[in-house]
Amino acid sequence: MSLFDQKVCELHEQLNKKEISVSDLVDESYKRIAAVEDKVHAFLTLDEENARAAAKRLDDQGELKGPLSGMPIGLKDNIVTKGLRTTAGSKILENFDPIYDATVTQKLQDAGTITIGKLNMDEFAMGSSNENSGFQKTENPWNPETVPGGSSGGSAAAVAAGQVLFSLGSDTGGSIRQPASFCGVVGLKPTFGRVSRFGLIAFASSLDQIGPITRTVEDNAYLLQAISGHDPHDSTTANIDVPNFVEALTGDVRGLKIAVPKEYLGEGVGEETRQSVLESLKVLEKLGAVWEEVSLPHSKYALATYYLLSSSEASANLARFDGVRYGYRTPDAENLIDLYKKTRAEGFGDEVKRRIMLGTFALSSGYYDAYYKKAQKVRTLIKKDFDDVFEKYDVIIGPTTPTPAFKLGEKIDDPLTMYANDILTIPVNLAGVPGISVPNGFANGLPLGLQIIGKHFDESTVYRIAYAFEQATEFHKQKPHL
Repeated sequence: MSLFDQKVCELHEQLNKKEISVSDLVDESYKRIAAVEDKVHAFLTLDEENARAAAKRLDDQGELKGPLSGMPIGLKDNIVTKGLRTTAGSKILENFDPIYDATVTQKLQDAGTITIGKLNMDEFAMGSSNENSGFQKTENPWNPETVPGGSSGGSAAAVAAGQVLFSLGSDTGGSIRQPASFCGVVGLKPTFGRVSRFGLIAFASSLDQIGPITRTVEDNAYLLQAISGHDPHDSTTANIDVPNFVEALTGDVRGLKIAVPKEYLGEGVGEETRQSVLESLKVLEKLGAVWEEVSLPHSKYALATYYLLSSSEASANLARFDGVRYGYRTPDAENLIDLYKKTRAEGFGDEVKRRIMLGTFALSSGYYDAYYKKAQKVRTLIKKDFDDVFEKYDVIIGPTTPTPAFKLGEKIDDPLTMYANDILTIPVNLAGVPGISVPNGFANGLPLGLQIIGKHFDESTVYRIAYAFEQATEFHKQKPHL
């Protein structure tokens, strides 16, 4: 049995009793990476020397204070780490060594976690399959012929494969929850503003949010606790108290009211996925919760709204990668304009170029009102749908993805079909509310995920229901055989 089959609180107790050491945990991580990385390809960069040195320091200091102290973690490669290569999955940043740490990186260091390495991702977080990485394709540990999801595919695959205890990803339109569903792990997108984005290489600033990917709901709550809070470096973080998320894990859901949108179980959602959600609702009913069908009528516009807004923000955010200050620079530019054009043409991949062009078009003179401004108005309507439902209900529940993981190469040449894969997760980002994916079944031997969506800054209720469901089922205990 792997040490990583245990929960954070159990490992913390063993560490303080000296039954195991932090060095044992770090050894476990690197041994597992050596054993299965050629089947998973989750990591882009390893930080073994520094990780082992940090483990020795913690072992030498005696009692470990916080529950995360000494725990091995992987970070998605768009979260900057001082002196440790950070590429955002793009050739344009393949030699970028940041000179500062992201706020979440610093918070994790303060909590005592040990960074094992940086995890593969779709380039600049643009993708739903991890096939858009500029360096390698990550495989799903449950079936190497299928995708792990994206853009945080490396983060989810590394946890599912037992290479790290937990990881951080980022979620712009489902990029934590979708790969968590595909890989059979727990992934949470917090409320926008709950976690600092300082040091997260931006895709779409009004949608991006960093969040935890773990084996269990309890571990997820510990990790969110560590990274949450107001940050003076990020004006979009909310200056509100961070509750004790672990205290919300009571297992008691009696009297809680669940809304199930009919749009989330309609056309395009696979029958096995639909049935798994209905079975999950029966479990929650037995535990004392009640559910009713509702409507989120503007959900059908979410996909178009998201791709207009996110691409517009991306076209502005990615303008900084020009070959002048940092990152890749073309070796054969004849003048400044040539430098810009060739650097970006050679450094960016096809999907990134596609979204920059779409966003630049939507923001251009004569089209701004027709596309970008209209999309912002529809976003407001989508958010109002959620607000209306949350006046009567505690959470919204549905599937995380329409189907289980699809095959590598199956959708890469069909962008519209690929985009549609995020149809159930995107509205959550547009509304800025929290959402979690927890394992709730299997189809064709591949995991399925249950999505639980909460009110703004009410991650506690989301965790409460997710934990009760997890404790009443066995899905989270099943692991892939690599």
